[in-house]
Parts: sequence; structure tokens; C-alpha cells
Amino acid sequence: MTLDLPRPRGGWPPYVLAVVGTDVHRFDRLVDWLERWHAGRAAGVRLVLQYGHSRTPRLPEAAPFLGHEELQRAMAEATLVVSHGGPATITEARRNGHLPIVVPRDPGHDEHVDNHQQLFSRRLGAAGMVRLCESEAELVAALDEGTADPSRFVLAADPDRPDPRAEAVARVGRVIDDLVAARARQRVGGWRR
Repeated sequence: MTLDLPRPRGGWPPYVLAVVGTDVHRFDRLVDWLERWHAGRAAGVRLVLQYGHSRTPRLPEAAPFLGHEELQRAMAEATLVVSHGGPATITEARRNGHLPIVVPRDPGHDEHVDNHQQLFSRRLGAAGMVRLCESEAELVAALDEGTADPSRFVLAADPDRPDPRAEAVARVGRVIDDLVAARARQRVGGWRR
């Protein structure tokens, strides 16, 4: 599905891009939070949601997946970016000049296999590299703040010069992905450490 995404950053209404990633686990909790938030602001905020394997949202602009180029264009044009705790998505949002609003997946809600997104996102939140939101109230506060004053969620973007911290984040993400994959192979193989 292709969405009609052209809109310059900082235009009116504010344009929020929300990305749950491509993991096979559902992230209905974030979809629910975004729907409730948007319901009270439908006339004043444009929300585009990439919802992956989650339930189909009741939103006018939603797609299960976006192609890489489409996602890059959407991030470049968005006023705010909401992301799951995936290292690659966070890195791309930062590279496009956004301080991403991050809601990590929670294995306690069957949203992922383990808590690596929570640990990773908390570390980035403590370093000021993301705006961490682990509750609906935190997400609503961040979205309201960002739509009222988008400049609070803008980073200096230079697509030709990667942010060294973002590259470090991507490296950590690859290590985490490798560890999770190794753990999954151990479970399939029938042995545990």
C-alpha cells in the first residue's frame, strides 16, 4: 500500500509519523494509544501509522508496511516521529533530524521475545538521544509538546554525514539482534545455557 505522503516538514497541520517496525509480534498497545490520542486532535494533526503485524488501526492514513524509500521520504517530511525501540528505526529518525519519541515493545504484553528494546531505549533516553515513553500518559505528553512546539524534537540533520552516536546505536542494535537470534537458535536446538 502506498500512502500519499508529500508535505513539507513544519507545515500545518503537524504531521506525525508513527512506525512500529516489521517484527512479527503485534504492537496493538501503541496502536490503541495513538488512536485515542488522535481522536481528540483529528482536525489539528495528520497521523500516518505504519502498523506492521498489529491490528488494522481505525485511522485514515495507515499501512502495514512502507518501502524503504517511502519510509525515508515520510521521515524527512514528518514534523514528529514516533518509533518502537528498534535500533535501525531510531537511527533513521535521528539521521533525518528527529529526536524520536520512542515506545519500546514490552515482552510482558507479548510484543517481543525479550526486553532488549526496553533496555536499549532506556539507555538512549537517559543519554537524551530519544524521548522515552513507557506509558500512554508519557506518549500523550510528548506528542502534545511536540505538536505545540516541534522545534523541541528537531536535531541537526545532515543525510550525507552520519551521526557518530547514531552509528554506535546501529552497531549496538546489530549486536542485540545477533544475540537475540543466537538465543532463538538455542531454543530451537533444544538446549539452554
